[in-house]
Amino acid sequence: MTNARRTTTHRRRSPRRIARKPLAGSLAVAALLGGAWYATAATNGSGSGDSAAGTSTTAAASASTGAGAKAAANGTPSATTATSPTASAKTSPKAAAKTSTAAKAATGTLTPTSTTVALAAKFPYLTAGYNNTRQWTRTTTAVAPDGTLRVAWPAADGVHVTPLNAAGLRSGADTIVKGAKEVGGLVSHNDGFALLTRVADTNKWKETAAAIVRYTNGKQTFLTKLTGTASNDTSPGLDGQFTWNGTKYGAYFVVHGAGGFADGHFGDKLAYISAKGAKLSGGWSWGCSHNEGIALHAETSGAFTSLCFDDWRSGLFVSTGIGAPDVAPVVQREQCWAGYCGGTFPGRTGDLVKSATGRYATAFASRGAASAKKNAADSSGRGWTVTPKTSTHQVAVAFMANRNSGPGKAIYLTSATGTENVNVHVAPYGKDRLLVSWESLKGAKCAAGTCTGTFTGTHLRLIDWNGKAQGADKVVTARISGDIAVLKNGTLTWAYAPVTPTYATPLNGASPTTTTLRIARLTP
Repeated sequence: MTNARRTTTHRRRSPRRIARKPLAGSLAVAALLGGAWYATAATNGSGSGDSAAGTSTTAAASASTGAGAKAAANGTPSATTATSPTASAKTSPKAAAKTSTAAKAATGTLTPTSTTVALAAKFPYLTAGYNNTRQWTRTTTAVAPDGTLRVAWPAADGVHVTPLNAAGLRSGADTIVKGAKEVGGLVSHNDGFALLTRVADTNKWKETAAAIVRYTNGKQTFLTKLTGTASNDTSPGLDGQFTWNGTKYGAYFVVHGAGGFADGHFGDKLAYISAKGAKLSGGWSWGCSHNEGIALHAETSGAFTSLCFDDWRSGLFVSTGIGAPDVAPVVQREQCWAGYCGGTFPGRTGDLVKSATGRYATAFASRGAASAKKNAADSSGRGWTVTPKTSTHQVAVAFMANRNSGPGKAIYLTSATGTENVNVHVAPYGKDRLLVSWESLKGAKCAAGTCTGTFTGTHLRLIDWNGKAQGADKVVTARISGDIAVLKNGTLTWAYAPVTPTYATPLNGASPTTTTLRIARLTP
C-alpha cells in the first residue's frame, strides 16, 4: 500500500458540519442495527402499498436457523447456516401495430418482473443519512460465473448471504456472517462468495474495521482486515465498493484517521487483495477528503478505475491510481459537504459503467455549479468553493472517452427545480444503451443540502452512449435500492424491500423491518 503523504493543510470540519455527518463522531456510528437508525415508515413486516410490476412468485426460506458460534473477542466473524394504447380513428390498426412494435424494439418494455424471497430474519430496510434523510439500507446482488445469484443484506445477527438460482428463487439456506456490520460489496463465486464488511476492532475511537471475508463451500476460508492500529485508521461506515477481476479483489471504502497525520479526519482507502486473502501492492491509504461518493470498476490489468466525490476539492473525480485527486480529471464540480453531493454512490447516487469500446459512463444526483473557484483562504491551493445552481438534486450523466481524461459537460436528464431526485443508478442495457433510474420527490423542501417531498415514483429511462433518450420515461413500482447484477444474457437483477417509499419527513425512531425481499429482473 502506498503511504499517505503528510500535510498540515487538510481542511477540518467545523463542529456544526461534523455533527451533521453521521460518520463524523467517534460514537456517531454504532452497530448497524442499533439505536442510531431512524424511520417512520410503516412497520408491517412485508411493507405496504407495493405491487410488483409483472409476475411475482414466492420462494420459501429454509426453516432452520442454527445458533452458530459467537464472534470472537478480536472481531472475527463466524458463520451459521439458516434457513399499449389503442389506435386512433386516423391510424389504421396495422400502422399502429407497426409503430408499437418499432417502439418496443427501440426501448423494450422496461417492465421489471419479480420473485419474492422469504427471509430467515428481519431486515431493517431504512437508514438515516445526512440530516436524518431517509435512505434505503443497502443490499447487494451479485452473479457467479455459473449464472447463480447471491444477495447480501444485514440483520441483527450479522450479514446474511442468500443463494438464488438464475430465476431469482431461493436455492438454499443463508450463510450468516456473524459479527459483520454492513454490506459494503459482494463478489459471488461458483463455490462461495467474498464480502466487504465491517467487524469489531480495538482502536482509540472504539470503531469497527473494514474487512474482506471469503467463504468457500459454506466455510470461512479467510478474513483480512483492511484497517487497524498499524495503519492508524478505522472504518465506522464503509460506503464501499468491492470488485473482482478474476485474479484480485479491489475494495474501496471510507476511513477515519485514528492516529498519525489524519487523526480525526475522514478520507478513503483503496486496497487490493489476492484470491487467498493476502494484501497486495497498489491502491492508497488516504485519498479523497470526506469522500461523499464511491464507485469502482475492476480492470483486467493495472489499477482499477474509481470515482470519488471529494469535499475539499469540491467535485466528482475519476482516478486510476491517484490517491488524492489533485491532478485527477474532474468529472463535475459540486458543493460536496454534508450531503450536498446526494450521498454515497452505493446507496444514493450513481455507478460506473464501461462500454465495449473502452468508454465510461456515470450517473449521479447533481445540484450543479453556478460558480466554482479556488478557495483563497486555503493556503494549499487545493480547496475549492462551489456555489450550487439548484437547491434540489437533478439527474446527471457524464461520459469519458477513457479513464485518463475528464468528460465533456454533464448532461442533465431532469430539470424541475421543485423536484428532488434520489437513488440514481446507471447500468448497461443490451449492447449499446444504458438504463438510468432514480426516485423523484415533488414539492421538495430543502435545507442544508437535503430535501423532503412527496414520492412520485421510480423512473427508468433508456439513453444511448451520447446521453440521448431512447424513449419516454417509464415509472414503475419496483425500487432500485442496491447494487445491480448483470447476467450473461444482459438481464439486470437486483433485490429491494417491498414497501412504498415515503420522503415526507426525516427519519425518527427505529427502522421498520421486512421479512421478504423482491428479486427484480429486467431483460433488454
